[in-house]
Amino acid sequence: MPLSNTAIRTAKPETKPRKLYDERGLFLLLSPKGGKWWRLKYRFDGKEKLLSLGIYPDVSLKQARERRDDARKLVADGVDPSENRKAKKATRVDRMGNSFEVLAREWFSKYSKNWGADHCQRVIRRLERDIFPWIGKKPVGEVTVPELLKVLQRIESRGALETAHRALGDCGEILRYAIATGRAEHDISGDLRGALPPSRGKHLAAVTEPEQVAEMLRAMDGYKGTLMVRCALRLAPLVFVRPGELRKAEWKDIDLDNAEWRFIVTKTGTQHIVPLSRQAVETLQELYPLTGDGRYVFPSARTNERPMSDNTILAALRRMGIGKEEMTGHGFRAMARTIMDEVLGVRPDFIEHQLAHAVRDPNGRAYNRTAHLPERKKMMQQWADYLDKLKAGVDVIPLRRGA
Repeated sequence: MPLSNTAIRTAKPETKPRKLYDERGLFLLLSPKGGKWWRLKYRFDGKEKLLSLGIYPDVSLKQARERRDDARKLVADGVDPSENRKAKKATRVDRMGNSFEVLAREWFSKYSKNWGADHCQRVIRRLERDIFPWIGKKPVGEVTVPELLKVLQRIESRGALETAHRALGDCGEILRYAIATGRAEHDISGDLRGALPPSRGKHLAAVTEPEQVAEMLRAMDGYKGTLMVRCALRLAPLVFVRPGELRKAEWKDIDLDNAEWRFIVTKTGTQHIVPLSRQAVETLQELYPLTGDGRYVFPSARTNERPMSDNTILAALRRMGIGKEEMTGHGFRAMARTIMDEVLGVRPDFIEHQLAHAVRDPNGRAYNRTAHLPERKKMMQQWADYLDKLKAGVDVIPLRRGA
C-alpha cells in the first residue's frame, strides 16, 4: 500500500531502523533517533543498489516520488543514477575550482610576488570590491562580454572611469592566464576595446618638443648636486624606465660587459631587458666605484640597504627650475615615445617593447622579452646619440604634428 502524508507524520521510531515502503522501490528509512530518510532501491547491471533522495520533511512525499521517477528514467536509458550524481558533483566542484575569483587569486598569487606593495594592494582591492561580487563565482570560461561590460559600467557610473579601465586590464590579464592554463578559450576583454569612454585620467607632465628637451638636457648636465643624483639624471632619459624601476636598480641585474640591464617589471611580474647605449654604460661605469660594492645602483643617502627616495630626482628637477607642470620622473617615457616615433621614425612596436608594454603578434600571443632585441639595441643607441646632438644644438627638428 502506498505511503500517505499522515502515515509518515505519525510514524514512530523504534529501537532498530525500519522501512516504510511506498511504490516502485521508494521507501522511507526511520532511524531510532527519529530521523526520516528517503531511499530508492533499484537494480543496475544485475546489481541491487540504493540511492538517497533526501530527508523528510525537507523533501516531501510528492518530491520524493518525482526524484524516484527521474532516477528510474535514467535506469531505463542505461544510466546509473548513483554514478550520474557523482559525475554532476565532480562537475560542480570543477566549475567552482575554475571560477573567475579562484583563477584571479591564483593569478595574483603567482605574479604579485614581484610587484610593489602599493600596486599589490590596489590590484587586489579593485578585484575584491569591483569584480568578485558580480562575476567571481562564475566559471571563468562562462563569463560573457555583456556581463563583464556591466561590471565595468558599474564602476564608471560612480565616476571612476580610470578605475574601470584598470579593472578591464586586470580582467584581461586574468583571462589570458586562464587561457594559458587551459581553463578558458577566449579573452573576452579584447571584445570590449572601445566600449568604455577614453580615460580622462591625469597625464604626467613631460617635455616632448625637441627644443625644450635640448634645454632640459643642458640644465641636467649642469646639475651641481651629488655624483649619484647627477648619474641618475643622466641615465633617466637614456633608459626611460619607470621611476621606481630606476631608483631600485640593482647592480646584480646590470651587465656592463654586454651592455644590458635585466630586471622584473613590477607592474606585470615579467622580465624586461634594457639595452644600454654607450652613454648609459659610461654613466654607470663612472658611478660604480661609489656604489658598486652595494646592492643598489642608487642607494639612499642615509643607508645602503634602501634605494634612493622617490622624490630625489623630482627634487633635483625642481632645483634646476624645471616645474612639475613641465616634467616628472615618469615623463621621460612619454618624451622618448613621442620623439622616437615622430622625429626618428622608429617602429612603434619597437618602442612599445622597450617601454615594457604588452605587444602581441598577429595571432594575439604576447611576444617574449627578447623580441626584436637587436633592433632595440640599435634604437637605444640611436636615441642616446640623438640626445647628445640635441644638447649640442644639432638636429633640433620640431615634431611632425598632424603628419
